[in-house]
Amino acid sequence: MDKSIADLRKDYTLQGLQENDVDTNPFVQFKRWFDEARSSQLPEPNAMTLATTTQEGQPSARIVLLKDFDARGFVFYTNYNSHKGQELAENPQAALVFWWAELERQVRICGHVEKVSDTESDTYYYSRPRSSRLGAWASEQSEVIENREVLEQRLKELESKYLDSYVPRPSHWGGLRVIPYEIEFWQGRPSRLHDRLRYTLNEEDGSWKIERLSP
Repeated sequence: MDKSIADLRKDYTLQGLQENDVDTNPFVQFKRWFDEARSSQLPEPNAMTLATTTQEGQPSARIVLLKDFDARGFVFYTNYNSHKGQELAENPQAALVFWWAELERQVRICGHVEKVSDTESDTYYYSRPRSSRLGAWASEQSEVIENREVLEQRLKELESKYLDSYVPRPSHWGGLRVIPYEIEFWQGRPSRLHDRLRYTLNEEDGSWKIERLSP
């Protein structure tokens, strides 16, 4: 007999996470874990859940792809007119979650959101395949369309329009940077006694406080 959903469980046993194991800088620590996820050949290690809310507090979440990170924050790209773009324009606060199941690790990030510079958006946009650049024009992201054919016809029209020229970046498409004030590193442990280390930003001096959270 199949197990019930309530009976689905796994004991996490790979490794632990101690305070003296982590870097004092959360961005350095994130890079360490991200590099390990990449070297482990996980499928799309840059996939992350992005959670946003409207001004009224209505939440929504979806998977997006991390495209850059440094000490300034974590960058993804989108249509600014999409649901997530509109929500972030209304309420520029977001949460990110990375889940690397094979490593029994999770990273949670909370921060405020700003658009990246036009130069950064241009650099990434022109690094994309031509088909992806056309797709940024073809899709009015999150809008209702009658059928699939509408989208495909729009793409054909754009392919003809830009047949012999480069595809410019739409003004409604670009990058958003989540600038964190809190980052939590979670390592699965046996008996559900997981390790959780939270970095909290001191905005006065830019330092980070590390605290252990109960699982």
